[in-house]
Amino acid sequence: MKRLVLLVVVITLAFAAVGCKSTSDHLSAIKDAGKIVVGTSADYPPFEFVDEAGTTTGFDVELMNEIAKRMGVTVEWTDMPFDSLIAAVQEGKIDASIAAFNYDEERDKTVDFTDAYYTTEDSFTVQEGFTGDLSDPMNLANYLVGAQSGTVQDGWITDNLVTPGLLPEDKYFRYERVDQAALDLQAGRIEVLMADYVPAQAVVSQFGGMTIVYHGVLSTGPLNIVVPEGDTALKDEINRVLKELQTEGFVEELAFKYFSE
Repeated sequence: MKRLVLLVVVITLAFAAVGCKSTSDHLSAIKDAGKIVVGTSADYPPFEFVDEAGTTTGFDVELMNEIAKRMGVTVEWTDMPFDSLIAAVQEGKIDASIAAFNYDEERDKTVDFTDAYYTTEDSFTVQEGFTGDLSDPMNLANYLVGAQSGTVQDGWITDNLVTPGLLPEDKYFRYERVDQAALDLQAGRIEVLMADYVPAQAVVSQFGGMTIVYHGVLSTGPLNIVVPEGDTALKDEINRVLKELQTEGFVEELAFKYFSE
């Protein structure tokens, strides 16, 4: 019996050691490989998008490339639907993700967040000539609404309008990509697109015939980089570089490059 108990203890300690190693050695493995695999959803200009040359770029992309450079590695970018990024980090398919992520308590149950690197607002975009009233965000319930699936805007609409029964399910449309929602807005299949304010400005500029009638903080706020749950070493390293970049004014200059009108 004593031998059995001892064996159980040894096995338990061995599994614990493996678990600790997999977490603590993740940063070392990234540096040994010389690259960090980062996921994004490159459909959200100016944060992340694919330019005319087919290159993934944007505010988040340039920021992450600089972070990786100062970590002594390069970025291997993986483009995937926004609502699959959290699971990809959690399952170890990618090392981290940057895609205009806001901190969220539900997300925080499965992944960790770095320190904030920027702060955003929400917005409502409509066709030019829209005669409705969206001065009160709750009035959104009176219209055909679209948002990108998995975003904090999707969560706000669901929690505040759909779940309470104010906005019928058949009047709310979730999209894998924000440009798909913009096309439906342009075609009149939805009446209002809820998104981050800065990307909404890009949508208005790109598609034309649209205008932003509301912007403010409803679901958004500070943006963070997503890392695996409990991966303190990687999170601390990214935070170290972020603080350095913010102190130097790099983040401010990058924001001016992409967000100044």
